Amino acid sequence: MQFQIRGTPIGPMSLIVAVLASMGGFLFGYDTGQISGIQEMDDFVRRFATEFDPNNSTPARDFKVFNDWLIGLIVSLLSVGTAVGCLIGAPLSDRIGRRWAMFWETIIFDIGVIIQVTSFQAWYQVAIGRFITGIGVGALSAAVPLYQSETVPRQIRGALVATYQLFITLGILVAYCINIGTRSLDNSGSWRIPVALGIAFSTILGVGILFCPESPRWLMANDRADEAYRAVAIVRGTKPSDSNPWVEAEYAEIVSNVEADRKVKAGSWRDCFRPQHKVLYRTLLGITLQAGQQLTGANYFFYYGTSIFTSVGLSDPYVTQIILGAVNFGCTFLGLYVLERFGRRLPLIFGAAWMVVWLLVFGLAGTVGDSTEKSFGTLMIVAACLFIVGYASTWAPGIWLFCGESFPRLTRAKQAAIATLSNWVWNFLIAFFTTPITDSIQFKYGFVFASANFLNFFVAYFFVYETADLTLEAIDEMYNDPACKPWTSRSWVPAGFTSRKDMVQNKDVDVDSDVVKVPDSKAGQWRSKPDPITGEETDTTRKAPETKVEGA
Repeated sequence: MQFQIRGTPIGPMSLIVAVLASMGGFLFGYDTGQISGIQEMDDFVRRFATEFDPNNSTPARDFKVFNDWLIGLIVSLLSVGTAVGCLIGAPLSDRIGRRWAMFWETIIFDIGVIIQVTSFQAWYQVAIGRFITGIGVGALSAAVPLYQSETVPRQIRGALVATYQLFITLGILVAYCINIGTRSLDNSGSWRIPVALGIAFSTILGVGILFCPESPRWLMANDRADEAYRAVAIVRGTKPSDSNPWVEAEYAEIVSNVEADRKVKAGSWRDCFRPQHKVLYRTLLGITLQAGQQLTGANYFFYYGTSIFTSVGLSDPYVTQIILGAVNFGCTFLGLYVLERFGRRLPLIFGAAWMVVWLLVFGLAGTVGDSTEKSFGTLMIVAACLFIVGYASTWAPGIWLFCGESFPRLTRAKQAAIATLSNWVWNFLIAFFTTPITDSIQFKYGFVFASANFLNFFVAYFFVYETADLTLEAIDEMYNDPACKPWTSRSWVPAGFTSRKDMVQNKDVDVDSDVVKVPDSKAGQWRSKPDPITGEETDTTRKAPETKVEGA
């Protein structure tokens, strides 16, 4: 079974791979969203807050409040764990494969959840549990985009890899909805239920991913030729025995690049910082873009939205959080279209400019006006929603897509881990320092994020290359073309082609050529495709250009 997208056959397994693997993003979004509401629940405050506020007249809380630094620590330790996890995720996925790495990472996540739900009075047990769940989430954040970009066909790679971000937003929205459903409970179920449900969601990923094909690029690199060919066929919706020309064309390019890679040693962490072939350039750009994604200010609303909108006098800030979460989720669908229709580069440029405008409106409304008045509170909510429209449709999915497709194969997993580490470090800093900062400067914090997005605009314009519609191997070739600059990269195509449209239609490979190699019945052995007329095999093979070999 298969269907046609942009003139190329795609199998249902491509969608299953994208959706199921993206549950790793759902887990991160769910943990992000749940803590925003949980920290305001009476039973949670009564059990884990450490200070007494004589001005608090709520008997259910016994006059307890959270110290600004303590709640910042509880919230942000998830990010510390993710920073550790993303460094573990890269070598683990290289060693045991992308699927099994994700399976074990869900087990780590579950352990952290169990530690949290068995907490009674010790705030540090909750914090430790969030740290451990963070390790699992961080490792998944390194493995999932890598697995998706290596597995799904390039014609739909942008949309399907971006489903990771879509599921982050879905996780946030689901957490908000569960929080509003349990907040009225007058016991620990109000916060234990949202936390414990994380195990159910992780089980979907941990078990389901084992029924998906492994990354064909990883299989080929580990001498599992027949399995690699089968994986390519499955995601294209055909049988391996069909000798489908689309499958053979894609498979041939994987073969040639893996063979070229075998001539050099596997990339080390140090190789990620070598200037040759713009490897260092891409590492530093990945670090900068992942930091920039956090500095957009989105998690300011997602982590502390309930507290923010409580401070402007809204009667039910939980409802406002659901509105923001729904806008975030819905506009990520827009992002899937935008990234496929307009590429990667332009959405990042215009998205940054859009977010600058609405963060300035948010900051001005909260600073110049009376934020406790309904009109100003409404303006702040509208500004926050329109900011999220820009974030969810550009920088949110676009940066994960960049990390999935912009690095060379030999160091791809490690470079993705380093870039993702930057994301989690800045995630931690924002989560930890937001409460004390907002206590000091209030809504002027919006101006800080507006300035960061102004810098994001220039980074996107002067440094980001357009990678849409190119194979992972062609992307590497583009970076190694000295004549190609970021601002001219939209028109770049490999030598011999006139446009990227030709490549999308698979004209970049002569699928009837006798140089296309197919696997022999014995795993790890190769034979050239027989000539369609004589039936004779040829020793001619497709060789990767020298510019594709990293670390040589």
